[in-house]
Amino acid sequence: MSNFKLGLEFAQQQDQNDELKSFRTQFHMPKDNDGNELIYMTGNSLGLQPKITKDYINQELEDWANLGVEGHTEGKNPWLHYHEFLTETMAEIVGAKPLEVVVMNSLTANLHFMMVSFYKPTSKRYKILIEADAFPSDKYAVESQLRHHGYDDKDGLILWKAREGEELTNYEDLEHILKEQGDEIALIMIGGVNYYTGQFFDLKRIADLGHSHGCIVGFDCAHGAGNVKLNLHDSGADFAVWCSYKYLNSGPGSLSGAFVHERHAHNKDLNRFTGWWSHNKQTRFRMRDEFDQLPGAEGWQLSNPPILSMAAIRASLDVFKTAEFDRLCKKSKHLTGYFEFLLNELNNDDIKIITPSNPNERGCQLSIQVKNADKTLHNKLTEAGIITDWREPDVIRCAPVPLYNSYMDVYKFVERLKTILN
Repeated sequence: MSNFKLGLEFAQQQDQNDELKSFRTQFHMPKDNDGNELIYMTGNSLGLQPKITKDYINQELEDWANLGVEGHTEGKNPWLHYHEFLTETMAEIVGAKPLEVVVMNSLTANLHFMMVSFYKPTSKRYKILIEADAFPSDKYAVESQLRHHGYDDKDGLILWKAREGEELTNYEDLEHILKEQGDEIALIMIGGVNYYTGQFFDLKRIADLGHSHGCIVGFDCAHGAGNVKLNLHDSGADFAVWCSYKYLNSGPGSLSGAFVHERHAHNKDLNRFTGWWSHNKQTRFRMRDEFDQLPGAEGWQLSNPPILSMAAIRASLDVFKTAEFDRLCKKSKHLTGYFEFLLNELNNDDIKIITPSNPNERGCQLSIQVKNADKTLHNKLTEAGIITDWREPDVIRCAPVPLYNSYMDVYKFVERLKTILN
């Protein structure tokens, strides 16, 4: 990454040479009151809206208006099978087989549904291990599962912590925890990319380690899906969940994805909550048959899907399909590397990047830790037309998303930051 250079001309040249630059024009860019485009660096929190999203949703509104209930079978995109339109591209993005993936529910709901099946505590093995700085919803969810099964959530929760004075967790510490307590741990549930630091964990290493101690292993990939190559199938994880409104640009609060490894695909003995949409498609509408479980991840569905939300996801996935995820990941590493280079060149003791410097251990998010933080720097960035994301106690999260962020975005960001710091 030593080929980066300072100056406006380098950023302009990189944008000119960017084979993905046209995709920026396919998204609505937020503007200030004077109509100037803001520098949007918060795709790790809410992705921007593809311009085709409105057409995709309008198509379903038209079919609803003109066909009513017949839209389930007669619509341009029949609603009865609509979730299947999303499966193949979503599976490619997360590195899974179509059998292993379904889009349904919201993120924490899916996490609970997965734990219904895969958290199987016994009197000896009942503890759950998560990273200490996991996204709060994950922590609340696993604590409530412990209480639901009659365990004390303080005793039953094991935290994989960073070492004193460090921000990033260490695999040797995880190995030590499992060596000491592995036979008491029923479930390891880690955020695939940590929301706070941006650290991308080695999913296969964690899954292999957990399985070697008899633990079930799952991942919350909310900050990984559409951002990094998760390779969920090859990781060997038992399950994973993710949301679609960050890097997958499906709109606020939109649906979640779920992955269940194919080795569990035909196991009808797994405990699970069920509903009519997890019933055999061929006999689903006979209504009086005994429950007949669908194989694969589809077997965890409960209800018929919300079409309008799925239409927005489909729009974004079609953009991904055209852009090609391999090309996006390649640009992401280069663009984020350029961002890191410019930030480091500021040589300012008031800020520090806490995200790993190894491009294979992060996605496009860089977390900037602010010395003596009181949110002032974040507020000044906002006033300067830069949309970032503040996380207590002292971090500004910034994500140059390869689909719609440019090298000029990064250059302008750092130039404005430099002015503010000085």
